[in-house]
Amino acid sequence: MAICQILVTPENQSASPPLSFCGNDRNDSYSVEDGVLNNGCFVDALNLVPHVFLLFITFPILFIGWGSQSSKVQIHHNTWLHFPGHNMRWILTFSLLFVHVCEIAEGIVSNGHMETNHLHLFMPAFMGFIAATTSVIYYHNIETSNFPKLLLALFIYWVLAFITKSIKLWKYAEYKVGIQHLRFCITALLVILYGLLMAVEINVIRVRKYVFFTNPQKVKPPEDLQDLGVRFLQPFVNLLSKATYWWMNPLIMGAHKRPIELKKIGKLPIAMRALTNYLNLKDAYEEQRHNVDDPEKAPSIWKSIYRAFGRPILLSSTFRYLADLLGFAGPLCILGIVKRLGKDESMTEQQDKACFFGVYFLSSHELLQKTTVLAVLLFLALVLQRTFLQASYYVTIETGINLRGALLAMIYNKILRLSTSNMSMGEMTLGQINNLVAIETNQLMWFLFLCPNLWAMPVQIIMGVILLYYLLGPSAMIGASVIVLLAPVQYFIATKLADTQKSTLDYSTDRLKKTTEILKGIKLLKLYAWENIFCNSVEETRTKELTSLRTFALYTSMSIFMNAAIPIAAVLVTFVTHAYNSDARLNPAEAFASLALFHILVTPLFLLSTVVRFAVKALVSVQKLGEFLQSDEIGDDSWRNGDVSVSLESCKKHLGGTKALNRKQPLRYQLDSYEQPIRRQLRPTESEDAAVKVSNGFFTWGSNLSTLSDINIRIPTGQLTMIVGQVGCGKSSLLLAMLGEMQTISGRVCWSNKNRNSVAYAAQKSWLLNATVEDNITFGSPFNKQRYKAVIDACSLQPDIDLLPFGDQTEIGERGINLSGGQRQRICVARALYQNTNIVFLDDPFSALDIHLSDHLMQEGILKFLQDDKRTVVLVTHKLQYLIHADWIIAMKDGSVLREGTLKDIQNNDVELYEHWKTLMNRQDQELEKDTEEDSQTALERKTLRRAFYSREAKNQADDEDAEEEEEEDEEDTFSTTTSRRSKIPWKVCWRYLSSGGFLMVAMMVSSKLLKHSVMVAIDFWLANWTSSLQNVSSKSSNITLDEQESARHRSYYVPVFSILCGAGIILCLITSLTVELMGLAAATNLHHNLLNKIIHAPIRFFDITPLGQILNRFSADTNIIDQHIPPTLESLTRSTLLCLSAIGVIAYVTPVFLFALVPLTVAFYFIQKYFRVASRDLQDLDDSTQLPLLCHFSETAEGLTTIRAFRHESRFKQRMLELTDTNNTAYLFLSAANRWLEVRTDYLGAVIVLTAALAAIWGPNYVLDSGLVGLGLTYALTVTNYLNWVVRNLADLEVQMAAVKKVNSFLSTESENYEGSIDVSQVPEDWPQQGEIKIQDLCVRYDQSLKPVLKHVNAYIKPGQKVGICGRTGSGKSSLSLAFFNMVDIFEGKIIIDGIDICKLPLQTLRSRLSIILQDPILFSGSIRFNLDPERKCTDDGLWEALEIAQLKNMVKALPGGLDAVVTEGGENFSVGQRQLFCLARAFVRKSSILIMDEATASIDMATENILQKVVMTAFSDRTVVTIAHRVHTILTADLVIVMKRGNILEYDKPETLLEQEDSMFASFVRADM
Repeated sequence: MAICQILVTPENQSASPPLSFCGNDRNDSYSVEDGVLNNGCFVDALNLVPHVFLLFITFPILFIGWGSQSSKVQIHHNTWLHFPGHNMRWILTFSLLFVHVCEIAEGIVSNGHMETNHLHLFMPAFMGFIAATTSVIYYHNIETSNFPKLLLALFIYWVLAFITKSIKLWKYAEYKVGIQHLRFCITALLVILYGLLMAVEINVIRVRKYVFFTNPQKVKPPEDLQDLGVRFLQPFVNLLSKATYWWMNPLIMGAHKRPIELKKIGKLPIAMRALTNYLNLKDAYEEQRHNVDDPEKAPSIWKSIYRAFGRPILLSSTFRYLADLLGFAGPLCILGIVKRLGKDESMTEQQDKACFFGVYFLSSHELLQKTTVLAVLLFLALVLQRTFLQASYYVTIETGINLRGALLAMIYNKILRLSTSNMSMGEMTLGQINNLVAIETNQLMWFLFLCPNLWAMPVQIIMGVILLYYLLGPSAMIGASVIVLLAPVQYFIATKLADTQKSTLDYSTDRLKKTTEILKGIKLLKLYAWENIFCNSVEETRTKELTSLRTFALYTSMSIFMNAAIPIAAVLVTFVTHAYNSDARLNPAEAFASLALFHILVTPLFLLSTVVRFAVKALVSVQKLGEFLQSDEIGDDSWRNGDVSVSLESCKKHLGGTKALNRKQPLRYQLDSYEQPIRRQLRPTESEDAAVKVSNGFFTWGSNLSTLSDINIRIPTGQLTMIVGQVGCGKSSLLLAMLGEMQTISGRVCWSNKNRNSVAYAAQKSWLLNATVEDNITFGSPFNKQRYKAVIDACSLQPDIDLLPFGDQTEIGERGINLSGGQRQRICVARALYQNTNIVFLDDPFSALDIHLSDHLMQEGILKFLQDDKRTVVLVTHKLQYLIHADWIIAMKDGSVLREGTLKDIQNNDVELYEHWKTLMNRQDQELEKDTEEDSQTALERKTLRRAFYSREAKNQADDEDAEEEEEEDEEDTFSTTTSRRSKIPWKVCWRYLSSGGFLMVAMMVSSKLLKHSVMVAIDFWLANWTSSLQNVSSKSSNITLDEQESARHRSYYVPVFSILCGAGIILCLITSLTVELMGLAAATNLHHNLLNKIIHAPIRFFDITPLGQILNRFSADTNIIDQHIPPTLESLTRSTLLCLSAIGVIAYVTPVFLFALVPLTVAFYFIQKYFRVASRDLQDLDDSTQLPLLCHFSETAEGLTTIRAFRHESRFKQRMLELTDTNNTAYLFLSAANRWLEVRTDYLGAVIVLTAALAAIWGPNYVLDSGLVGLGLTYALTVTNYLNWVVRNLADLEVQMAAVKKVNSFLSTESENYEGSIDVSQVPEDWPQQGEIKIQDLCVRYDQSLKPVLKHVNAYIKPGQKVGICGRTGSGKSSLSLAFFNMVDIFEGKIIIDGIDICKLPLQTLRSRLSIILQDPILFSGSIRFNLDPERKCTDDGLWEALEIAQLKNMVKALPGGLDAVVTEGGENFSVGQRQLFCLARAFVRKSSILIMDEATASIDMATENILQKVVMTAFSDRTVVTIAHRVHTILTADLVIVMKRGNILEYDKPETLLEQEDSMFASFVRADM
C-alpha cells in the first residue's frame, strides 16, 4: 500500500502545480511496476474508454439523424414508444445520472484533500455523466424514428462500461477498500446499474429480433396513435415528457395565437373512453352479483370501484408516499447547512485518513459535511419531490375522470331500462336523476382525487412529529399538540360551511324564482306600476340570502384564519416552552429546521378536514347510486321481437332476470281472469291480419291494482284504429301496455312477426330534444327531402319554421327559443309520421291544436300520408267528429274495453252509445263554426313566436353597438390583435369590482394585508436574532454561572417581544381574513342591488331585444360567482403573492447576490404564467360548455323514455351519451394536465430559487454571515415553491371570474325609463282621471330611436264613458296604441291628453297606477289570490269579493281552501287559461279607474268565458271609458265607436252601424269574414 501525502494545512494548496491526470505529488504516479491494473490512476483511465467510444459513435449519427428529422410526416409516430423495457430504461438512466453526480462530488471533495490536483478522481465520472445523457437522447431518437439496428452501439457501450467498472470494483475489493468508503459504494452501484441496462438492451434484442435473427419482428403502432384525432398523448410519451408534460407545450403556447377549440383537443385515447371504463366497472359489478351467495344482496359499488380502478390508485399513493418522504429533505438540509455555516468549515476534525492507490478515500459522512453538497442534494430532492407529487395528482385525476365516465354510462344504461311506473309514480324523479348525474358522480370523482391523502397524511404527520421531537425534544410535542387539537375545530368549521352553503342555495333558488316571475310578467308590472312592490319582495329574499352569505363569509374567514394562525401559535408555544424548560440552547439550525417542519405539518392538517368531509359525502353518494342501480326495470325484451307472448308463467321462470314484477303480488288476478267469461270470440280469420293482439290482458302501473283489466283487443294491420273514451279511462295506458311499458299481471300481447321492429309513437306530452327542428323530426332516420316536405306540410309547420331565425336549423330550447305547446306537439307528430315504420301510435295529437290544424293534420297527415303508405295507425282522440274516418274503433271506459268494432257495428249494436256520441259531435261542430279563420289559436302562437324574434335585426344592431363599446377590452378574434390582448389581465374590471366594495373596505384590506405580512416577517427575523445571539453567547462564555444569568437576561428580553409579535400576527390574520370576505360581501350586495334596479326600471324595449335567458344568467350564475367565488380567490391570490414577495425580499436582504439570479427567474415565471392563463381560460370554457349538453342529454332521456323505447333508439342515444361524456372528459383532462404543466414548471423554478439562495449564502462574500439569517432565507425560499403556482392558478381563476363582473357591468349601463315627469305629483288631482275623456292629437310613436315609427299622426277623440273598439290586421299598430296610453313607447311627436293633462308630463308611477289594462296573455304570479288581485293591499276584502263576483269567479274561489288566500302556483298553472283571464278582469276591476283598456283580451279564451267578459264590460264598466282591441270583430259590434287601423294610420273611424252600411268599408269585410 502506497503512502499518501495529504494536506493538513490549507496554505500549501496555493502552490499547487498545474492540472495533471494522475497528480504530480508522487514520482510513481505513472509507474506500472506492480502490474498495470494495480495502478489506480490507470484503472480510472480505463473507465474513460467506453464513454469516449459512445460519444464518438453517437454524435455523427445524431447529427445526420436530426438533419433528416424534418421528413417525418405523421406527428404521432414521434411519440410512439415501441421498444420493450422503455420505462425501465429511463428510470435506470436517471438513477445512473444521479450516481454519476455523487461520483463527481466525491471526486472533487477527495481531490480537495490531495496535495496536487488528481483529475482522474472526477474526470471519468464527468465523462460518464455526459455519456449517460447522450445515451438517453440517442435512444429516444432511435425509438421515435424506429431504427432499432442502431441500438447496437448502446449495447456495446453498456457491455464495455460494465466490464471496466467491474475491474475497478474487483481491484478495490482486493485492496480491502470496503463499504465504509463512499467510492466503493458508488462503484458497486454503477456496476449494478450498467448490468441492468445491459439486460434491458438484451431484452430488446430478444423481443424485436432486429439483429442476429433472420426475420425481425414488424411492429404496428397502437390504435390510438394511428388515429390522428387523438391529441392527448400523456400515455404515449417518454418518461421525461410524462413527468414534465413537455408534450403540452405546443398546445399551451399555441393558445396564445388562436383559442383552443374542441377540434384542437381531439378525442380521448381508447383506454380513457367512457365505454372502456364502463365495461370494466360493469364486469366488476356483475362479477360480484354472480359470486354473492345471497342474490337479494346488492353488489357493493366500493368493491367494484376498487376492482376496476384499484391499481392506478395504488400507484398514485406510492408516488404520494415518495413525495412526502422527500419533502422532509428540506428541513433536514437546512439543518445541515445552517449548522455547518455556523462552525467554520476549515475546523473539520482530523480522523485517521484512509488512503489507497496513493489517493484519499472519503467516508459518506464526510461528504455530507460539505454545505455545497447539501445544497445540491436539497435541489435534487425538491425537484424529485415535486415531480412525484404532480405524478400522483395526475394519476388520481385521470382515474377520477375514468371513474366518472364509467359511472355516467352505468347510470345512463340504467335510465334506459327504468320501468315507466318508477318514473311516473315518483320513485325516481327527474330531479333525482339529474342530481345523480351532476352531483353524485362528481362527488365520487372528487373523493378519488383526494383519496391518496387519506393514507398519506397520517404518515406525513407522524414523520413530522418524530423529526420535531428529534430537533427540539419534549417542547416540540407541545407545539404539535396545538396543531392536532385545533384540527377538529377546522373540521367543525368545514361542516358548518357546507350547511351554510345549502341554506344560501335555498334562498338563492327562491330569489331566482321570484326574479324569473318578474321578468316574465314585466310588461304587466310596468303597466300596473307594480315594479317596486315586486322588486322589494326580491330584495327581501336577497337580504335573507345575504345574511346566510354573511355567515358563510364568517366561517370562510375563520377557516382561512385558522390556517394562517395555527402555525404561528404552534411556533410560539414551542419556542417559549423550549426557552424555559430545556437545558440545551436553541441554535439557529434547529430553530429554522423546525420552523420549516411546522410549515410542512400544517398542510395535511388543513386538508384533512376537507378530505374527511369528501369521504362522508362520497359514502352518501355511493349509497344513492346503489339504490338507483337496484331500482325496478321494465321486463325482458324477448317479446318485443316477433310473436313471443309475455305471460306470468314465462316471467316466473327467470325471475332473476326481470325486476319489474312485484313479487309480493298475489296470484289471484290470474284466477280472476280465467273465471270471467270472454265477451267476444275472436274469429280465426281476424287474428291473422292483426298487427297487435292483446288477450286477457291485466296491466298495472306498479301498484297491486290493475289499471287496465280484461283487455281483449286487436289492431287490424294497415288500417286506422281509433281509441276513444272519457278522460282518465286508460286510453294512453292501453298504448303503453302494448308497447310493453306497463307491468303485465296476466295475459299476453302478441305482435305479428314483421311489425315489432319499431313503433313510431307520439306521446300525449310532447317531448323534444335540444337539437335543430330538422333533427327532431328526422330523429336519426336518413334525411329524405320529399318525405320531409310532405310531413311538414301535413303538420302545417312551414309557417312556424319560417318565423324561426334559422328556419328548421334553429336549435330548440336554446337562447330562449321556446315553442308553444301546439308547435311542440306538431313537431312530435311530424316525427312519428316521418319514421319509416309499419305501425304509428298517436296519443291524442290534437289536444293542443286548434280546429283548423286538427282538420288539416287529420286529412293530410293521417288519412293521406299514413294511409297511402298502408301503415297501421292507432289514434287516441277526444275529437269524435273524426270517428267516421276510422276503420276500427275501440271504446274504453274505466280501464276496460267497452266496445270494439267498426262505427257501423256500434251503430247497430249499441244505440245508446252511438246517440251519446252524436250529441257530443254536434256540440263539437258548433264550436267549429264559432272558431273563426282569422287569428285562431295557432295564429296567436305564431304571433308570440314572432314577438320573440320581432326586431331581430334591431337586436343584432344593438349587439353590434355593445360589441363596439366592449372592443377596447374584449378579445376580437382577429389574428394580429389576439396575441397581445388575450394575455392581458382585466385590471379595469377588477378596479370596478373593488370600488363597488367601498373604498374604506379596500383601504382596510390592503393595509391589514401588508401589515400582517410585515409582522410575519418580523416574527421570523426576531427568531433569527434570538437564536444567533444565543449561539454567540454560548460560543463566547465558558463560565457556567455567568451563563445562567445571560440566558435569563436573554429570556426576559427576547421571549416577551417574540410573544407580542406572534400575538399581533394572529390578530392580524383574523382581521385580514375578515376584511376580504366583508369587502366581497359589500361588493356583491351593491352589484346585485344595482343590477336589479337597473333591469326592473329598464324600458320595455330592453326586454324585447334581450333574451330572458341572458338576463337570468346575470342573476343566477354570475351573481353566484360574485357572491361566493371571487372573495376566496382574491384572498388566496393576495396571500400567495405577498408571501412570495416577502420571501424574495428576505432572501435578497440576507444575500444580495440573489438579486442577479432573480432576473432570469422572473422572466421565466412571467412567460409561464402568461401562456398558462390564456390556455387555462380556454380549457375552462371548453369544460363548462361541454358539461351542459351532457346534463341536458340525461334529463332529456329521462323525460322521453317511452318515446325512445318505442322507437327502439336506445343504442343511438347511448352512443350520443358516450360521445358527450368523452368530449367533456377530454376537456377536463386537458385542463388538469395544463394545471400539472404549470405546477411542474413553477415548482422547478421554486427549486432553482432554493438552490440559488443556498449557494449565495454558502459562496457569499467572506464576511461571516449570521447563521440565523441564512436559516431564515432558506426557510423562506422553501415556502416559495409552495406558493408560486397558487399565484398563477388564482390569477387565472380570478380572470375567469371577473368575466361575471364584466357581464353584470354591461347591464348596469342600460338606460332607465324616465320616471320623473315634468309635473309634480301634488299637482295631479287625487281622483284623476275622473271623466275618462281621451284626446289623441297628431300622435307618432316608435319603439326605439333607431326604429321606424309604428303609429303615424293618429288623431282621435273619445268621449267619457264611451265604449270604443279598435280593429285591424296583425301589425296594424293596435297594440302599440294601447301601450302609448301608458307611455310605454317612445312618443316623439303629438300627445295624448286624458282629462286635460298631457300624459307625457306625468310621473310614470302616477300615470300607470291610475289606468287599468287587461292584457292578451293572462299573467298570474305565485302567491295568494289576494296578492294577485291587489298586491298593494289597498282594497278591502269586500271589494275583492265584489270584483270576483263580477268576473264570475266568486263560487270557484269560495270552494278553494283558504278562499282569498288560496295558493296560486307559478304562472297560475293551477287554473285554466279562461279562469286566468277572468282573474285579470277582476284585477282590472279592483283598480277603480275610469279608463279600461282591453288588449285582445278574448283571443285566448273559449266562447263561454268571452260571453261573460262581454257582459261584464257592458254592465260593471257601464260608466267607464273602455277601449277594446279586438281579435274577433263580433266582440265590438255593440261598441259606440269603431276605429279601424292599417299600418299605423287610422283608416276608418265611425259608429259600427254606419260602417256596416258601407259595403266597401274595411270593417264590413272583417265582419263578413267573421260570420
